[in-house]
Amino acid sequence: MNEIVRVKVRTKDRTDVAHALFGIQFPMRLEPTVYGFAGNIASEYNGGHWEFYRLDNGGFYMAPSSDTPFKVRCENGFEGTLSADALGITACLYTYSHLSFGEGEFAETCARHYHLLRDWMFEQPEVRQILRAID
Repeated sequence: MNEIVRVKVRTKDRTDVAHALFGIQFPMRLEPTVYGFAGNIASEYNGGHWEFYRLDNGGFYMAPSSDTPFKVRCENGFEGTLSADALGITACLYTYSHLSFGEGEFAETCARHYHLLRDWMFEQPEVRQILRAID
């Protein structure tokens, strides 16, 4: 099995990439939901710039642009520390799952992106912490 490759989206391409993947639902629903989940599980998170990433398996995620780890507390009882990248992965997985329970094409898109990101997550060093956070 080939390793999934992550590519950072250039600043000038962010809007085009987000629109191509999610359409108007990105700024209206997906992006604010990601920020909301990040704030709910990481009390130290208080906004800021996020990086966008494309995965060569077709996936997408976003993560805070920070070198500082975040203390995380989830409703499932998980408490731990995640890097900004792992926090972004976790918040995106929560978001994709949550939005996948709707109706129509956008819900299907979110379900697909959940599985694409989850596939890539298994190759990451913080996979155990992320799994505990999303379980």
